[in-house]
Amino acid sequence: MAEKMPCFRSIMATLFVSLLLPPGSLPATATLSPSFYDNTCPEVFSVIREIVEYALLSDPRIAASLVRLHFHDCFVNGCDGSILLDNSATIESEKEAAPNNNSVRGFEVVDAMKKALECMCPGIVSCADILTVAARESVDLAGGPSWLVPLGRRDSTTANRTLADLAIPAPFETLDVLKSKFAAVGLNTSTDLVALSGAHTFGRARCISVIDRLYNFNGTGNPDPTLNATYLETLRKVCPVGGNETVLVNLDPTTPNAFDKNYYTNLEAQQGLLQSDQELFSTSGADTIEIVDRFSRDQIAFFESFAVSMIRMGNISPLTGSEGEIRMSCRKVNAESRSSNQWSSS
Repeated sequence: MAEKMPCFRSIMATLFVSLLLPPGSLPATATLSPSFYDNTCPEVFSVIREIVEYALLSDPRIAASLVRLHFHDCFVNGCDGSILLDNSATIESEKEAAPNNNSVRGFEVVDAMKKALECMCPGIVSCADILTVAARESVDLAGGPSWLVPLGRRDSTTANRTLADLAIPAPFETLDVLKSKFAAVGLNTSTDLVALSGAHTFGRARCISVIDRLYNFNGTGNPDPTLNATYLETLRKVCPVGGNETVLVNLDPTTPNAFDKNYYTNLEAQQGLLQSDQELFSTSGADTIEIVDRFSRDQIAFFESFAVSMIRMGNISPLTGSEGEIRMSCRKVNAESRSSNQWSSS
């Protein structure tokens, strides 16, 4: 390990600089397992955790951002790292899909993780698995639960921007639409939906995601009636009419950087920031109301359900065995990485 540390320190230095700037073949029968890298890359967990810790020193939002990357990846053709691919001659990047464009972030941190792991165990750890582990470490470091992460995913060689536009849940959607999108990827529409929505207990959203709720909900010319009046006035000060729509608002106004049950307490007080959040509690007769109440009372119950649902989400349509590839760079398929290297060498 000691002989590999200079490489790791170099990567950490690269990460530090990037944070200051603006925004192997396997048997065909391979299956996901928490011990997948025990013999081939046992450092995977410690490396990813250390990089998340380092990133948090200068960016308190990064933990929530990494969880969101994993979420948005899994809802589009499964957890295959496709969200990380840049535009190219053969790739129409999911980064420019409406739910992701100028919104998802953390790519430089994932790059740092990949570079460190390629230095220590080249060609072994997939970008899809990096996202999965990074999400777990991010939740744990914010005070949330930890869980055994099944590993062994491989990376896609394609992206699907059109599906990203359609499949990723949006902040302005009704409960029925949210349920349909969760069902479409094999998640249940009760506990999985409510538990995974609880990831909005930390992180930020842009004013553009909430502005219609504040002034012209569903074209009525009035605010969303499910918004607490005091909270409404607070939000209007942050997001005025004609203001900067990229201004950030805390998803959880009480403990914005901590992973806890306050998200559900906020919903009960009609202080869910996004319409899609408040729908879980304010939709009359919904089966999600009881789950919100239970998680609001019992943080352990929330943590246990969240861990189970994260594992279930992480198991959506993984590529395993000889499917896909282990990318050398999370931003490019290997054919493009090799072409770039050959050009550089020549």
